[in-house]
Amino acid sequence: MIVCIAEKPSVARDIAEVLGAKTRKDGYMEGNGYQVTWTFGHLCGLLEPHEYAPEWKPWALSQLPMIPQRFGIKVMNDSGIQKQFHVIETLMANADEVVNCGDAGQEGELIQRWVMQKALCKCPVKRLWISSLTEEAIREGFSKLKDQKEFQSLYEAGLSRAIGDWLLGMNATRLYTLKYGKNRQVLSIGRVQTPSLALIVNRQLEIENFKPEAYWELKTIYRNTVFSASKGRFSSVEEGAQFLDTVRTADFYVTDITTKKGTESAPRLFDLTSLQVECNKKFGYSADETLKLIQSLYEKKITTYPRVDTTYLTDDLYPKIPEILKGIKDYELLTKPLLAGKIPKTKKVFDNSKVTDHHAIIPTGIHPTALSDTEKRVFDLVARRFIANFYPECKISTTTVLGEVEKVEFKVIGKQILEQGWRVVFAKVQEEDKDGEEEEEWTLPIFEKGEYGPHEPTLAEKWTSPPKPFTEATLLRAMETAGKLVDDDELRDALKENGIGRPSTRAAIIETLFKRDYIRKERKNLIATNTGVELIQMIQEDLLKSAELTGRWEKKLRQVEKGQYQAKDFLDELKAMVTEIVFNVKSDNRRPGEPVLVSSSPEGTTCPKCGKGTLLKGKTAYGCSEWRKGCDYRLPL
Repeated sequence: MIVCIAEKPSVARDIAEVLGAKTRKDGYMEGNGYQVTWTFGHLCGLLEPHEYAPEWKPWALSQLPMIPQRFGIKVMNDSGIQKQFHVIETLMANADEVVNCGDAGQEGELIQRWVMQKALCKCPVKRLWISSLTEEAIREGFSKLKDQKEFQSLYEAGLSRAIGDWLLGMNATRLYTLKYGKNRQVLSIGRVQTPSLALIVNRQLEIENFKPEAYWELKTIYRNTVFSASKGRFSSVEEGAQFLDTVRTADFYVTDITTKKGTESAPRLFDLTSLQVECNKKFGYSADETLKLIQSLYEKKITTYPRVDTTYLTDDLYPKIPEILKGIKDYELLTKPLLAGKIPKTKKVFDNSKVTDHHAIIPTGIHPTALSDTEKRVFDLVARRFIANFYPECKISTTTVLGEVEKVEFKVIGKQILEQGWRVVFAKVQEEDKDGEEEEEWTLPIFEKGEYGPHEPTLAEKWTSPPKPFTEATLLRAMETAGKLVDDDELRDALKENGIGRPSTRAAIIETLFKRDYIRKERKNLIATNTGVELIQMIQEDLLKSAELTGRWEKKLRQVEKGQYQAKDFLDELKAMVTEIVFNVKSDNRRPGEPVLVSSSPEGTTCPKCGKGTLLKGKTAYGCSEWRKGCDYRLPL
């Protein structure tokens, strides 16, 4: 008997239908040589501290850091979970082969592996790896099942992430709560959560400490067109007024006209983050709402796998594009011109080198029915973005007109759309979108070089503006690029390597900040609460709150996933870092009037890097006794 284990009952039903396993049993379906069962959520998880050592149950500074010699897993203490796990355990005990049909990503791999390990699965295991839940995709996936060994690096990355989050979260939360928590208030610290909060707090402090400065702008209206002085801003009203007096009585002369023709490409296909950003901008949806909506569309077989961080498709999808376009019948007016000719194939859409596990989010070609209004909105974004990428580029003309009044130079730039190209796909949407942030385009009047005439100059007082508070859209981008906000897609791709969190976890991180009362929402803006601000200001360790440093750990986790970095090395580094943070915070006497509860030396403790030597006290640092054998671990005194 072949046992298939899916990540949730609805997916199991889809797989069972395709495999012909149509007899319903308690906790699984059976038929045609298959038994199809399921998990839901996290059936298994890492052990709690007291389950490794009884002395770790009470919170005490003297017991930190808590670093288990070996991490273990358990089945969650819930009657429904325990019952379903027993079903899985029984099925696997009698299976000839198991097919892991879990979510095709890092977390999905980890969830299923833990369940199989706890169920003592001893038979051969295959892996189903698909990007959509359509019947065709499931059939094709089962015809190309992979050996589970091919996904060992993916599992190790997921395991390293879970252990890393346990090590830092458990130790740092207890450490800061015991040392600084007022009235036993729990101060929750997380590997991704805390640097994300720090981004919001630091931006808020920038805004609060911002001191606006006045400046003046000289502009003039000539032939109903506003020209700006090329000099830019004036720092004093006297200097600006002097220029205003100079140009007030003389004619305006057009000195130069240049026109450049160019093209604009369609916005890229969606990855999860860019979809969350767009939904937050257009509809005000939270990152978590968008994830749930696109997950629902995936489970309804309408769109492809959502937890992706690429905006490209693989070459093997190219032959399927016409069928997908035919399938989205509500967009027939837009797809008909494309289907009349050969679908273009460009590197901006198809690039195998930019796709690892899954391609960008696109429609599957199944006609959507019975969708909620919110699901329709999200699907419309995905469908239009997909269609637009096969339309011609938009052709534009940019005209720069230079003028002069008494040797004072002025300039205006106008943009004209010559051929709409892909923009026709969004024309109706932009018309209806009253709150859209689309860049306004305008066409300049026809000017001739050498023409002149009267004009109306003005000097306007302006004030510098503070940075804008984070919204969920801008925070997602900042998390994706380790705090660096950039608009350029190519640069953003490069920075993604060091982004904090994964596309699938960032929404949950933001929700956690809300639940712990570290942030609140004012309209679309994310505002740090007093608790959130105090927590970040209390943390002296940059390692805990720096998006850039956290981004480096994320990069190493991605390298573990690709088999380019050893999971053991990542965890050794994290153990050393946790040990150092604990020692530094325990030794912190900088808060006047607040006693140090416990202060201890790590001398004689096991080296957190090699696990063999002990720490010896030197002149400036503790070092590993195994340094002659190559262990270079050092902990500053």
